[in-house]
Amino acid sequence: MRRILGIVLGLLLIGGVLYVALQGQEHPGSTATKTVRGVIGSEKSDFFRDPDVVKALAARGYTVKTETSGSWAMDQLALKDFDFAFPGSSEPAKEVAAAAGLKGAQETKPFYSPLVVIARPNAARVLVANGLAAMTGKNSGTLLMGPFLKAAAEGRTWQQLPGSSAHAELTGTVFVKTTDPASSNSGALFLAAASNVANGNSVVADDAGIERTAPLMRKLISVQGALETSSDDPFRAFISGSGEPLILVYESQVASLLLQKQNPGEMVVLYPDTTVNTAHTFVPLSENAKELGTLLATDPRLRELAVLRGFRPQDGVAEFTAATAPHADHLNPGLTGIRQVGTPTVKILMALAQRAKG
Repeated sequence: MRRILGIVLGLLLIGGVLYVALQGQEHPGSTATKTVRGVIGSEKSDFFRDPDVVKALAARGYTVKTETSGSWAMDQLALKDFDFAFPGSSEPAKEVAAAAGLKGAQETKPFYSPLVVIARPNAARVLVANGLAAMTGKNSGTLLMGPFLKAAAEGRTWQQLPGSSAHAELTGTVFVKTTDPASSNSGALFLAAASNVANGNSVVADDAGIERTAPLMRKLISVQGALETSSDDPFRAFISGSGEPLILVYESQVASLLLQKQNPGEMVVLYPDTTVNTAHTFVPLSENAKELGTLLATDPRLRELAVLRGFRPQDGVAEFTAATAPHADHLNPGLTGIRQVGTPTVKILMALAQRAKG
C-alpha cells in the first residue's frame, strides 16, 4: 500500500509541475504584478481592450480591468470599488477627486482629442452651399459655429436650406446629435463651445451669461429627443449607415477607425471652428494605480499605441501628424483654423446642461 501511495503522490506531483509549466507557456510574456480596476469613458474602451496595449501594460507590471461610464456621472459611482477613474476631460476629473475625498490627487493627462462632427456627404454639401460649413479637404472641413448656431436659434429645417430637396434623407430641424450634456463629457463640452460663441466669444462665467445663452442651449438639446450617455453608440450607428446626418464624436474615434484600416464609409469630418479640446484625465483612486497615469503619458510604446487608437499624446503633434499622414483627407492634424477656448466652471457648465435639458 505504501508503494502504491508513493506512486500516486509522485504522479500528482509530476502533474502539478506540468500544470504550472503549461500555465507559464500560456502567458509567456506576462510579467503583470498588479491588477487594477478603473472606470473610463467609452471612447477609451478600444484602447484598453487592444491586445498590444494589454501586453505593453503587462510588461510594465499591470493588468487593467475597466468598465465604462459617462464622464460626468463618474462622481456618482461607488468610487471605493475602483483603483482609478479616467474621464474625458479635467472638469469631471475634479468632481471625481472631490467625491472620492482626495486632496492633491496626482492627476495626469496622457492624451487628448478635439471634438468633431461627422456628416453624411450630402448633408455636408448642403451645409457648405448655405454658408454653415466650409470644405478644407476631400472628406474634411470646418463647421462654422456662428452661422450654424444662428440657424439653430432660428429653428431652421433642412427643407429650408437650398439644395436639400434632392436628398430625401435630409428632413426636419438641422441639429448636431450629441450625448447627454448632464452626464457625458462630449455633450457637455459641445455646450461649452456653443455657449462661448453665443456669449460674444467669451467663456460664460456668471448667471447673466447663463441667462443669455440658455435659450440657444435649450434649442440645441431639446430637438434631439432621447440622449445617449456615450459617444460610442451614435458613432457605431453612423458607421453602420443609420443615425442622424450630423453626429458629435471625438476625433480619436474617427482617427482610430482609419488607423486600424477599417472602412469609414461615406463620412465627412467637420471640425467646429470654435472647440474645446478634451484632455482625458487620469485620476488615481488607490495606491496600486498611482503610477499608471504617468506610465500612460510617458512610456514610448504606450504613447505609440495611443496614437494608433486615434489619441493625441500631450506634446505629441508630430507623432499624431506622422501616424495620420495617409488619412489627411479626413483629418486636420494641426487643427489649422480652429479656435480653442476654455471651459466654464463645473457649476456653470452643469447649470447650462440642466437648462438645456429643461
